[in-house]
Formats: sequence, structure tokens, C-alpha cells
Amino acid sequence: MDFDLPEDVVAMKKKAAEFAAREFTAAAAAEHDEGEKYPDEIRRKAFREGFLDMGNPWGMLVAMEEFCRVDPGLGLSAIVPAFGSEILMLFGSDFQKKKYLEPVMHGEKMSGFAVTDSGAGSDVAGISAALTRNEDGSYLLNGQKIFITNGGIADHFYLLARSSPPPPEKRHRGLTMVVVESAMEGFRATQLKGKLGMRATNTAELTFSNVRIPAENVIGEEGKAFYYVMTFFNISRIYVAAQALGIAQGALDRLTSYLAALRASGSAAADGEAAQFLVAEVASRIDAARLLTYRAASYLFKFTPDPVATSMAKYYAAETATYAVTRILEFMGADGVTTDMERFYRDAKIMEIWEGTSEVEKLIVARMLKEKGEGK
Repeated sequence: MDFDLPEDVVAMKKKAAEFAAREFTAAAAAEHDEGEKYPDEIRRKAFREGFLDMGNPWGMLVAMEEFCRVDPGLGLSAIVPAFGSEILMLFGSDFQKKKYLEPVMHGEKMSGFAVTDSGAGSDVAGISAALTRNEDGSYLLNGQKIFITNGGIADHFYLLARSSPPPPEKRHRGLTMVVVESAMEGFRATQLKGKLGMRATNTAELTFSNVRIPAENVIGEEGKAFYYVMTFFNISRIYVAAQALGIAQGALDRLTSYLAALRASGSAAADGEAAQFLVAEVASRIDAARLLTYRAASYLFKFTPDPVATSMAKYYAAETATYAVTRILEFMGADGVTTDMERFYRDAKIMEIWEGTSEVEKLIVARMLKEKGEGK
């Protein structure tokens, strides 16, 4: 079994690390975090250098990891302008791909993925945003979405809504996905500020008041979108795991630099048991999380996704990020809270929440193993 990445992926990883070191300056990271302002110029540069290339998924994965290693907020912002586009790649019509997907892939427009309702959260089937069919075949969209990445800056969204009442005990039916343009009448986006972390990204609440959706904007088959969303999560959760890996590795980088400074000052704490154990424990968890993530990615990128492997990678990498920054910040004490470790601490927690909470991922693993007869 070969654990080495191909040469082209290694080259992309190096290129991403150099880009992040050059563009994600301390001043830029602080400015966009404190001002909660999306770094559009960095996004444009990242696109021009080829980091947003869905034809090179391994390249995107390692770029995401290296970007978040330097700064999670800027890192995610740089590679998220095509968020949700896999939905159109897999299930969209030729018309939709031409009108909506191509401009995003050319760096001309941005997309968003709108699933979460304030009253549903991880319960995708419990959403309340509603589509009502008109006599001419179009739809009226009413409702709201919350915590939508790119919500205030995307040109269009791939949105999940209920188009018909579900049969008893089959709540996942009757859900339809449509393309909603931010310029459509009745659409409104309100940026959410004061987030715990990832403040450089744009997050918004979306509201829809009788927004007319043309029939040609329905993605795939009406009523089948729950399956589309679950397919998308099998993709996106692997990239979230890569984000978490980057955060954890970045925290470890900062710990080793801190220990080097302590050592240079003559402090015995730099080589004490507490420091050595912390380095070993964090490094081991990162390596385990990376193996889980790369294994899940290898299945996905060969078009044979394994939901168990994906959920294992997502929850373990997310919890590793939180573990790493918490333990390291505790060790650094006052020396840590006055550095960018404070921002890493805030940015890490969302890894356990978005694209499926850690609890949801664990339920998926346990249920699927039980179905396979492997959880007994």
C-alpha cells in the first residue's frame, strides 16, 4: 500500500503553502477577521493561480489544508466561491450548467449552498422553506435560510425547499432543489456578524417572499433532492476534514515555534515532559485524522464514495482540530491568547458543527455499520 501522494499533488501542496505564506499576512488575517470583511482580492488571486479547479480534486483538498494551516478564515474564503457547484455538476441540466456553473468555474460569479433552516439545523428533512407551483409551471418560494456561506455575496444559490407534503414516516420525500438568483425580486440577504469564528467568510440569513422560480431552475427531479443533498455532503465533508487538518497542523506549527523560542530563552519548559507529551499527542492525532481523510478522499475521487469513511474522517478531523488548539492554547497560557492562536481557537469549533455535526457523523457511522453487520 502506497502512502505517498503523487508528484503533482505534492507540487500543488507546496504551491498552496507558498501562496498562503505570501498572501495570508498577519495584517490581512487580522483585518478581515476583525472587520468581518470578505477578502475578495485574495479570492481572485487564488482563482488565477488555479487552486479552484474541480477537475483536480486532490489539488483542491491539499490546497484547502495548506491554506487553513496559515489562516482558517482567509483559507476558506479563498477556495469557497464555488460552494455547492457539485450539485449542478452531478444533477444539473445542460442549460443550468451553461448559465450558472460555467461563470463560477471561470471566476466571474460566486455560488452558495442554501439548505439550513433555523428550525431544522442538522435535520435536513425538517426544513420549512416552501415551493408552491404556479399554473404556468413556475414556482413561488417562501421562507428563510440561516448561516449560509457566501450568503451576502453569491450571485446564485442551490437551495433546498419542500415542494409537497411528505408521506407518513418518509419525511425525506417531497424536497426539491432549485437555483435562486440573488437578483430575483423578493430575495433578501442579511449578513450575520459577531460569529464565533471564520469571520473572514461571508455568512448571511436569506429570506424569500414570493420569489418566482422558473421551471428550468429545478435541479434534477422534483421531490428527489434529499438524495442530492446527501450525495453532496459525501463530497463536502471531506473538504471540511481537510480544513480541520489544516487548523490542527497550524496549531502544532505554532506550538513548535513557541517551544523553539522558549528553548532559545533558556527555559527548561521547552523540553519538559508536558511539552513533549503534548507534541506527541497532537501530532499523532493529526496523522490519524489525515490518514482517515485521505482514505475517504481516495474512495470519493475514484467515484466510489464510502459514507462511513467520510463521516469518520469528518468528525475525527474536526474533533482533532478542537483538541489541538485547546490543548496548545492551555499550554501557552497568556502567551497564546495574545497571538493568532486565539483566532485559531475560535475558528476550530465550527468544524464540529457545519456540514453535519460530530454527533450526526457518529450516528451515520454507527447506523451504517449496524446495517452491514459490522457494529455488533
